[in-house]
Amino acid sequence: MKLNKKVMGVALASAVALGSLGYYGQGDHVEAKNDNKKGTNVIMLVMDGSSAGATNLAKWYKGEPLAIDSILTGGVSTHSAESAITDSAPAGTALATGNKTNDKFVGVLPKIVNTLGVDPSLANNPYKPVANVLEGAKLSGKATGLISTSEIQHATPAAFSAHVTQRSDYDNIAEQQVYQGIDVVLGGGLEALVPGTKGNNREDGENLVDVLNDKGYDIVEDRNEFLSTKSNKIWGSFAPNALAYDMDRPLTRSEEPTLAEMTDKAISTLSKDKDGFFLMVEGSKVDWAAHANDPIGIISDVLAFDDAVKEALEFAKKDKNTLVIAVTDHGNSGITIGNVNTSGTYSNIPVSEYINPLKKASMTLEGALSKLNADKSNLLEVAALYGIENPTEAEKTALLESKNLGKTFVQLLSNRANIGFSTGGHTGEDVFLYAYGPNKPVGLIDNTEIAHIMASTMGFDLEKLSQELYTEASEAFKSNKATIKIDETDKQNPVLVVTKGKKVAEFPVNKNIIKVNNKEIELKSITVQSNGKFFVSKEAVQLFNKAK
Repeated sequence: MKLNKKVMGVALASAVALGSLGYYGQGDHVEAKNDNKKGTNVIMLVMDGSSAGATNLAKWYKGEPLAIDSILTGGVSTHSAESAITDSAPAGTALATGNKTNDKFVGVLPKIVNTLGVDPSLANNPYKPVANVLEGAKLSGKATGLISTSEIQHATPAAFSAHVTQRSDYDNIAEQQVYQGIDVVLGGGLEALVPGTKGNNREDGENLVDVLNDKGYDIVEDRNEFLSTKSNKIWGSFAPNALAYDMDRPLTRSEEPTLAEMTDKAISTLSKDKDGFFLMVEGSKVDWAAHANDPIGIISDVLAFDDAVKEALEFAKKDKNTLVIAVTDHGNSGITIGNVNTSGTYSNIPVSEYINPLKKASMTLEGALSKLNADKSNLLEVAALYGIENPTEAEKTALLESKNLGKTFVQLLSNRANIGFSTGGHTGEDVFLYAYGPNKPVGLIDNTEIAHIMASTMGFDLEKLSQELYTEASEAFKSNKATIKIDETDKQNPVLVVTKGKKVAEFPVNKNIIKVNNKEIELKSITVQSNGKFFVSKEAVQLFNKAK
């Protein structure tokens, strides 16, 4: 099912590296030696919605090379099955499962394939769940972890842990994640775990916090609890929805841990497993800042992501048996250093003229606007928080007459710093590939190849794993002539019911449970309903066949 795309040579990777690092030099490239006596670890870090323009701006702002610079190995193409410009759901699915898919689809095959070079046969089984690398790692006996600065149910972490046809289906995503048996889960998204009346609260009435408690997780909700826990099973929900931008966090939500702290803690916890571990880390809100054309938010969370990469690399260098991959899932905003103001003067503009106006901001757009009074009486003070100090008369007029302050703020600051944006949406360029350790990818590769590289590093095949985990129920039970029906008495929690003679098995949706003649048995994987069809594992079928 993977895209058969030719991997290009190392010469291209070298050219890409030189282009990226020209300002500060190439840095120290590092190598790792694989120790086959231990289980190999994989740490996958995704900087959502970033681009070369974003990382380059963050590097100039910091004034020194980034941690990712020393491990640049090539580039990644990001298109989906239907477009040159991908959404996070199909991009995450490609990185996690090795399969291209459609807009909004998470962990399932596409309905439409019209992009050149993508295997059209993928659309022969639309909506079919396909296994991801976290599931493979878990079934291989490895510890697993999932981190995100957005809701943990958001598109990218969902792609590594769930299977749904709509990325906004937090009810099913959250339930699948809870029943996947992931060892360490850290991020936002507490709202989606509990019933209630808020936007992301559960509609099925199930309290997943109670389920997590029953499963032995240490549920932590602030930085102090998190850093002090000694548990090997941690579920950190640090916000109802997304976490704060890193720059804003000390002023607005100091009780939240940083992305680097979450990464470090997850690694120290998961690395206790002698069979190795898999960890996915997402820096989510670079993408959100890019959508808003907020250069401060972009810089804030590119640097926070880079700090997390540094933690991963420090571990990998000592361990010498850990593959680290860092990449963005797609570009966003078309951010550039230079805009229409600099068309005729760019060659004489020093770096300071781009960076100094940005340095005046003490908060991101989101953070600054959170300080605005309802009557806007402190508008100029809030503008100063965002770096718009001592506004000119024209700037004051723009602020006072603005019908969309967020848009006005970013336009004024970007104009001062000569930062350009081509769009408020995603973009379709190839992105940089950063990797370190055993089996590291090099050259220009497709995003689907990353999933297969991670899987092979951990010793399993994703296509075979999909066959093991997700067979459509009518096909799975065809040989033993069982009767199949879907019990939708509870519309929010349908149950697959399989009957043969006096033997009755129930498969609750999204759970790793089978009930045979009312005896509950825990499975190694979850049962999924996709587009109305139930998909079950071979293990579940074998348990049904063996049951008396």
